[in-house]
Amino acid sequence: MFIGNAMAAGGGASTGSGMSSLIMMALFAVVFYFLLIRPQSKRQKEHKNMLEAIQKGDEVVTSGGILGKVTKITDNFIVLTVASGVEMKFQKHAVTATLPKGTIKAVNE
Repeated sequence: MFIGNAMAAGGGASTGSGMSSLIMMALFAVVFYFLLIRPQSKRQKEHKNMLEAIQKGDEVVTSGGILGKVTKITDNFIVLTVASGVEMKFQKHAVTATLPKGTIKAVNE
């Protein structure tokens, strides 16, 4: 008895609900793009440009926190001198930042 009355009472749907839901989904997509997708693609582009600009002699830090001076660069790998006579090979994308010249010397003092 109650179910039939409840269904009968809410049977009419407004004609604007379809259009308003489309507008809300479009608005959600725009906000999603500007808050998540665009900043991430910008960071990826900056990281790619930083990796392309690395030269022999630059001081860098890896994603593991290792500081080193670049001694050799290939297409996919980079060789860093991390201590006197110690060289380590890393994948290029493991480099997170380039450091100003003299940073390693200042850290060691």
